[in-house]
Amino acid sequence: MACEVRAEGVVAARAEDASAVLSAVARVPLAEGIVVPRLSQSDAGVTVASPEGNSAATGIVAGVGGGVAGRAAMVNAVRSALDAVVLRTRDVTLVVPDAAVRVLLLDFDELPAKPAEALPVVRFRLKKLLPFDADDAAVSYQVMASSRGAIQVLAVAMPREVQTDYESVVREAGFEPGAILPSTLAALAGLEEGEMPMLVVNAGREGVTTAIVKAGVVLLHRTVDLGAMSGDSVTNPANEVAQAVSVAAAYFEDTLESAPALVLAAGPLGADALISVLDDANVGIGPVAVQEMVERQMLGAGSASAGQAGGVPLGWLAGVRGALAN
Repeated sequence: MACEVRAEGVVAARAEDASAVLSAVARVPLAEGIVVPRLSQSDAGVTVASPEGNSAATGIVAGVGGGVAGRAAMVNAVRSALDAVVLRTRDVTLVVPDAAVRVLLLDFDELPAKPAEALPVVRFRLKKLLPFDADDAAVSYQVMASSRGAIQVLAVAMPREVQTDYESVVREAGFEPGAILPSTLAALAGLEEGEMPMLVVNAGREGVTTAIVKAGVVLLHRTVDLGAMSGDSVTNPANEVAQAVSVAAAYFEDTLESAPALVLAAGPLGADALISVLDDANVGIGPVAVQEMVERQMLGAGSASAGQAGGVPLGWLAGVRGALAN
């Protein structure tokens, strides 16, 4: 099983094997303000390998009806979603909001081959790049590309207290959290590792993440935290989404010397709404096909209503499906 927590709600899914054909899905909405995933109230966005200012992590904020009532609503939503898909095991892979972690691409001249020796090197590099204590954070990494004198690493860091916060919610719901994945990296795990480069847009109420992946190698991961913006800085969140896609498309052309032929949509915004956002914004991306990351053939009989009226929207399933395929 896999369960994703977003500001908009909780979605859970089950698959019988690593083909990640979803045999059961469920979604439980959450009132606005119960989940505030940002790590700091002042960050307006996160760019790959960009240093962040120092600020305290906040993790899950139960803001509706006070802390106790908000947390209870969160636990109940996780329990309800997972109870609807559970079959045997109560172990679950947990997918958290992109804004609850930091994802960075790092370049090294060399890196020890043994993970136990490489991890401290990665952690040391993160010290000046994170708005929280790298020594106490949960840190994971994966080598994306390696050649003589050049090693590119994808690193993920999460404040330990934020990790504990999310895990404790799952345990209070009666389940046991295992691996933890950020939303967009979870979704990317569901892609086949073909040579065709992909531009993925994961957008929701609290933020938008754009990612570029080619043959299993992540070339870009950029999150704009809409929820952290305040005052007049965000007069139209749809424009911020369109601008984020425009920036990613420009990076795509600069890096791969071609325009993206396809945009894959993940998250609550969905493909249809993303098409409208891009059309209305007229940000100069050019004609590009937009489709859902999760397709009908990825759904089993028990989740056949997903994507239809009254069913779980397909965009919600990208993270949990990728987590199950991972």
